[in-house]
Amino acid sequence: MNLFNILSDIEKSDAEAYERVEFSRRKLLKTTAFAAVGTSALLTTTLNKAFAADGDVVDVLNFALLLEYLEAEFYARGLDQPGLIPGNDRNVFMKIGEHEKQHVEFLKSALGGQAIAKPAFDFTAGGKYPGALSDYTTFLTLSQAFEDLGVRAYKGQAPRLKGNRDVLLSALKIHSVEARHAADVRLIRGLRVWTSEQETGGAPAAVYEGENLLYQHDAVDLISLVTPKIAQREGNPEMTTEKIVRESFDEPLTKEKVLAIAGPFVVSA
Repeated sequence: MNLFNILSDIEKSDAEAYERVEFSRRKLLKTTAFAAVGTSALLTTTLNKAFAADGDVVDVLNFALLLEYLEAEFYARGLDQPGLIPGNDRNVFMKIGEHEKQHVEFLKSALGGQAIAKPAFDFTAGGKYPGALSDYTTFLTLSQAFEDLGVRAYKGQAPRLKGNRDVLLSALKIHSVEARHAADVRLIRGLRVWTSEQETGGAPAAVYEGENLLYQHDAVDLISLVTPKIAQREGNPEMTTEKIVRESFDEPLTKEKVLAIAGPFVVSA
């Protein structure tokens, strides 16, 4: 399925849909200050209309909402499967699932009538992951993939929000929570908590494409900034300078690449 169709209605909206609405900056900051860390009471306050001066912001927030729908539905369905998630881990995923639902409600409140509807999902991706909701290892693999994908997606869209400080602040708060989710899942799986093209844990390789960059902003040579004394670890010859440097930053992904990865899990708009 082409996920761009899900968002096309927003791009075709009447010009009036993008009129600036009067909104208290103070109220928005008060509401969003806790939106990404699980304070549900604040998510149901006075976000009556989209805080958007143009279609760019609406498009970004609907893109984020699509991914949050996917994550929230994944955890809700996983938690509903008897015996899928072991007792010791169940509390972790209950909290993650709660956060994702709160992200959905926050974004829907911010977008108001411009919010896209929740699509239907197939977490087997057409049969590629038949154990998505029946095998715990597969469930963990997809959880890691969705969380890491969300982190890179938010980072990729941040530049489009630079003219809207309040919206950017809210997006970055959610971004940081998604990163903590990803780290939690990696800890459960016994993996390193940072992303790596060399250690995907069975997640789609495309989720980690470009994570091995040795330059930032096409200008800063990270290798030149790290001395062997800092980079090397005694008794572990694999911990080379290059390896440490290339995993020092999470890299953004474009909207097009994110939608291409998430596409197989969405079956209808």
